Amino acid sequence: MRVSRRGVILGGSALLAGCSSAASSVQPVAPLAAVVETPIVPAPAIAVAAADPFVSPPLDPRGLVRKELMDRAMAALDIHHARIPNRDRMYLVDFKRHSGEERLYEVDLHAGTVKTLRTSHGRGSDPDHVGFARNFSNVPESYCSSVGSYVTAGPSWGPAQGPNVLLDGLEYSNDKARDRAIIVHGADYADPDFLAREGKLGRSYGCFSVAHADLPDLRERMGQGRLLFAFA
Repeated sequence: MRVSRRGVILGGSALLAGCSSAASSVQPVAPLAAVVETPIVPAPAIAVAAADPFVSPPLDPRGLVRKELMDRAMAALDIHHARIPNRDRMYLVDFKRHSGEERLYEVDLHAGTVKTLRTSHGRGSDPDHVGFARNFSNVPESYCSSVGSYVTAGPSWGPAQGPNVLLDGLEYSNDKARDRAIIVHGADYADPDFLAREGKLGRSYGCFSVAHADLPDLRERMGQGRLLFAFA
């Protein structure tokens, strides 16, 4: 069958018209917006100061010990370092204070804390028994207290005073301590009931007498090789 050229042309025109119509019916698509990535900025680090394990806390934060006494005791630790191997604790006695007051201090050199106790002085240091030590001597039979640096020489026991702590004097003001039997021991006249009755402690022969109840723990903690520093 023959198709006229006119029919072919018309058919072709219709086809072209259909393609044109289909193309014109498709709506133009807007181009996609470009995606912009926002950089992530890390939050600034907050600096936290690490605790220095080699820095000790301040000594005596409550201010219980007279500053001059503390300063002299710290100096004594350095001066007598060869004789005082144990530097975890030291013991101070403030003879400026009345015997009824807590004037024996245990200073923890690591934690900085201070524990207070009472201790007596010698009868030769307070002949009128007013409660204040006025005279100090290193002379045997003076019955005076001696000031200066001591080193604890360990727990002991004696027939007269019972359990005690031996002391060795390290300075000219107290170097006869062992000959004079100057020790730390318990005594009735250092007990709380004596203080309540008399208003002051009794007097020793120069020893650092403490209450019987305080002695066991103090004796163990003083041990050997620690500083006891007495000052007025």
